[in-house]
Amino acid sequence: MPTYEYECANCNKIFEIFQKMSDKALDKCPKCHKKISRLIGGGSGIIFKGSGFYATDYRKSSNKSSSSKQKPGPCSSNKEGCSACPHAH
Repeated sequence: MPTYEYECANCNKIFEIFQKMSDKALDKCPKCHKKISRLIGGGSGIIFKGSGFYATDYRKSSNKSSSSKQKPGPCSSNKEGCSACPHAH
């Protein structure tokens, strides 16, 4: 729910209220019961909850096991003067 900021024109009280976006704006000051106006806010802050929002959650592991490393197989291009792979022909 967004936070809305209001100011009273009579007593200059400034206060914040959590309201649904579909709720009607308040029109009376809780202190002096005079007319209030909703201020233009700087927006609401973003709150990240749960997993998946940290750099470590998406970072690839740098600790690859040696079993996952594969040695290159035999060259499929067995041509004289081939420079496509490090194998000597």
